[in-house]
Amino acid sequence: MRRSTRTAALRSPQFPPDSPPVSLAGTGPAAFSPASGEHNLAALTEDAFEAALDGNPGPTEPSNYHALRGRLEAARASLPAVYRETFLQPFMAALDALGPEGFSRVLQQDPHRESTALLLFDVAHAILQNAEGYERMATDAFQEVVSDLYDGFLSAEDRRGVERPDRGVLPPLVKWGNPTFGPYTWPVDATGDVFKLEAGVVNLPPANAHRGLLAWSALPHEAAGHDILHADSGLEQDLASAVYARLKQDNLESLGRYWADRIDETASDVLGILNMGPVAGIGLIGYFRALNMAWGGGPRLRGEGAATDAHPADLLRGYLAAATVQALQFAGRQEWARFISDEVEKDRSDIILAGRPVRVEAARLSAGLVAEVIVTHPAAALEGHSLGEIQNWRDEDEARVTQLSLLLKPGSEDRPGTLLEGTYAAHLVAAAVMAGLAPGARVRQVQMQMVRLLKQMHDANPAWGPLFVRHRGNIVPHRAYRARK
Repeated sequence: MRRSTRTAALRSPQFPPDSPPVSLAGTGPAAFSPASGEHNLAALTEDAFEAALDGNPGPTEPSNYHALRGRLEAARASLPAVYRETFLQPFMAALDALGPEGFSRVLQQDPHRESTALLLFDVAHAILQNAEGYERMATDAFQEVVSDLYDGFLSAEDRRGVERPDRGVLPPLVKWGNPTFGPYTWPVDATGDVFKLEAGVVNLPPANAHRGLLAWSALPHEAAGHDILHADSGLEQDLASAVYARLKQDNLESLGRYWADRIDETASDVLGILNMGPVAGIGLIGYFRALNMAWGGGPRLRGEGAATDAHPADLLRGYLAAATVQALQFAGRQEWARFISDEVEKDRSDIILAGRPVRVEAARLSAGLVAEVIVTHPAAALEGHSLGEIQNWRDEDEARVTQLSLLLKPGSEDRPGTLLEGTYAAHLVAAAVMAGLAPGARVRQVQMQMVRLLKQMHDANPAWGPLFVRHRGNIVPHRAYRARK
């Protein structure tokens, strides 16, 4: 998954400093297996549903110009040096250029907070929530996941032979708010074009700080999906053209056009699975069911995709998830793909895309072809490399997640030991979802343990320390020879 180095052997607060790494063989309950036929997805979905019903909007919008300007100035010392230079200072300069009158006009022109005013407040909140300690532990955990996902794709170690992206070489900052919007991101082309910033912003509903674990499994869709696609100029269009050409070749031209027109969301689903493995796929299915139930429908994937919807229909995204998992590089991919596919089939209904009925067989075939293209296409924006070459899910990732899932079960915090060296934030989120899938799992306790460990990772992250570290994945010594451990 990731070759760059970071915090090794992260310790839980209960673990003594000289404890050996944990051996999980023969201890406690067995880890979840997709082949077992027994799982806790309904409880995960219910947890996400309850979180989606929570209307907590988070901190109030900073709508007073002078007060906002003063709070931002006070926040300066709380940000790492690299974000002060590339995020805070350009934003404050943009506010100075607006002045009180221009600031008021922005708010008046976007009264429903759906475009420019929303972006302005989200950028402000990304700075202020970090500085002022809003949901401190969960915010740092959230930031660690987003930073890890972004760094894993853009770090020098993972991009050997691939030039740096045209824009957006810094991980996005995070914030909580706008519960009716769900998880979303402002990629760097939006924050950069409007405010001259060099990083995007990722949002989660405030309820997800404490519940709704499946929303965390949607983060790779945002931070390793949309934000990555928008960092390399021409990548989206290249993928869209390749998808359309491949499906046209197989006499699926109309479906090729449908997928290509939604390449941003489509490729983001694929990238999310490449970065977090199969739980990102099953997580989306459970999360979509939860949101559909919270928004007045049943806990089912929808088969209809409106012409105006930038997202493919839910069922197609389920088929895409199963097909993408089959393209991963770990031994258990067939079992996971079958598990995901079986869940999608439970919700099968008539598929109507942009007003036209589509046969299930054609929809499933098209999803398989789309996954293959997005994973393997040699993209010009990536110097002829494919997305699947830069990131993938391998046996060592799956084994690590399986082991970590046992450490995240309630009561495991009393077990002495350390997390394995080479564990990353994406591993921990994947492990939490896997732990939550185990029959009888207590989902909220699993999430609490996950957040605690992610917070520790963030505290040890050099990019959030006093040095000017633009990419922690670049802080890698190049050795002539490595001793065997």
